[in-house]
Amino acid sequence: MNCNICGVNEATIHLTEIINSQMIEIHLCETCAQEKGTDFKTHFNFGDLLANLADFDKAVVVGEPKEGALRCSECGMAYTEFTKTGRLGCAGCYTSFAKVLVPLIKRVQRASHHVGKKPSKISRDVRTSHDLRLLQDRLRKCVQSEEFEEAARLRDEIKQIHDAMKKSKKAKNE
Repeated sequence: MNCNICGVNEATIHLTEIINSQMIEIHLCETCAQEKGTDFKTHFNFGDLLANLADFDKAVVVGEPKEGALRCSECGMAYTEFTKTGRLGCAGCYTSFAKVLVPLIKRVQRASHHVGKKPSKISRDVRTSHDLRLLQDRLRKCVQSEEFEEAARLRDEIKQIHDAMKKSKKAKNE
């Protein structure tokens, strides 16, 4: 459906107003909505999406022995409760439900770990592991595209980071 104002762009905002039992529908593209001074933000609830996806593909929960048997060891939340609300009870739920959550998260985000921007003020360990994942992804892409010289350089850089992490871990343990 095209925008009622410009008639060119695809309408992504659909307003329905009922005044004196008469319904008026307006369909706008984001550009026209912004020009008209309306600040429509798409309110997207990730929890609702996960809950719907968890219900959508029951094959994900094949490993669950009985209804409600899969529970978080820390807060006691049942996986079936997550499928209804889309919200986990605590950080331990990620570990307890890992078998069923990881495929679900991968389907939604295309990765099981964070691949986007990182805050400027994070711990050295988190920054290092994030940078390491980025280097490993670049290495994989270089090998696939047969850029072996760059792949060798990345391999050496990854090895240096691993060695530095081992030294740091030993220093902390001593």
